Amino acid sequence: MSDPFFQKLFADRIGGVNYGKSTEIYKFEKIKRAKRKALADHPERSLLDFGIGENDEMAAPQVRAKMAEEINKLENRGYADNGCIEFKEAVARFMKRRFNVELDPVSEINHSIGSKPALAMLPDVFINPGDVTIMTTPGYPVAGTHTRYNGGETYNLPLLPENDFYPDLDSIPEDILRRAKLLVINYPNSPTGQLGTVEFFRKVVDFAKKNEIVVVQDAAHSMFSFRERPMSFLEVEGAKDVGVEVHSMSKGWHMIGWRLGWVCGNERIVHAFADVKDNSDSGQFLAIQKAAAYALDDDSIPDQARAKYLRRLQKLVATLNKFGFDCQVPAGTYFLYTKAPTGLKSGRKFENAEEVGQFLITEQSVCTVPWDNAGAYLRFSVTYLAESEEKEDELMEKLAERLAKISFVF
Repeated sequence: MSDPFFQKLFADRIGGVNYGKSTEIYKFEKIKRAKRKALADHPERSLLDFGIGENDEMAAPQVRAKMAEEINKLENRGYADNGCIEFKEAVARFMKRRFNVELDPVSEINHSIGSKPALAMLPDVFINPGDVTIMTTPGYPVAGTHTRYNGGETYNLPLLPENDFYPDLDSIPEDILRRAKLLVINYPNSPTGQLGTVEFFRKVVDFAKKNEIVVVQDAAHSMFSFRERPMSFLEVEGAKDVGVEVHSMSKGWHMIGWRLGWVCGNERIVHAFADVKDNSDSGQFLAIQKAAAYALDDDSIPDQARAKYLRRLQKLVATLNKFGFDCQVPAGTYFLYTKAPTGLKSGRKFENAEEVGQFLITEQSVCTVPWDNAGAYLRFSVTYLAESEEKEDELMEKLAERLAKISFVF
């Protein structure tokens, strides 16, 4: 069958004339296929899914009730454009209460339809062809993808255990520094679980000022800090001069499908983001924004979410360590990032984490996410469906039974 006439018209950013012809399979598509095959091949064996990266419960009942109230109001029917003042004011109260960060709700905060679109749009604010966005890896790729869409380049900084999973900013070549416009960081970090610290954020501010680079701090997991209180990049002196922070209602407030987040920080950057956003969407449904404002004023919601995922992480770490893994509860996020086994006592070797992940799901229907960007690691998420602590314990017992059948070498 010949190609359609428009095959030659696809933009280079998505593959150009070769779009749709690649046989390469995206990591998460591989996982989805492996899950379907495991369920088909072993219908008698439940899938233990630690690969899911989204909250396992609905938004709090009081938030859903508020949404039901707002959805029936005539004034909420129309376009939200760059957001409603009720949500922005709630964000300002939250940032002051939780982080002692003062923000002008009108000029220093803007909503987004989730944090993902914000990270996609921010490169539109700064990146021209030939410009560079510095990214940490492993990490969320969206800002890098849109940098390349704009004709820019990405420069990846590996997050390594010898650096406590912080990027080595001093290792960046001069040529990259001259062309770089954005530094995208993410703390609490997904998937490594490391926290941002005052010392690290100060170094980032100094780096940004010295090299005239804008900082985008992805704070999607901001409420999941287990060793210290949650911290904002904007708490550090000078941070608001060099960048913005992106937040999400998905993680701490269980509003994963509601699609709402915000960008806050430097007034000029927030304004530029709003200009791009004006030409990209017409805002999130006002009823959702007002329900989210209500949620932000209730600190019990993220505090309860934090307690639940910490409890689950503690149970998972205890279980894995019984079978040779060397892991500890992460400092933050609901992900456990741990070194992958190198083989089996039977003599089988694993070349990378992806081979381990495929082995686990094929042989024991245990789903994880492999990362090979900066060493061979497995990511376990504790967002599995379990409606009670008793069900959590049952799942850990099933995991232990299956791992007991495997003799890993590390």
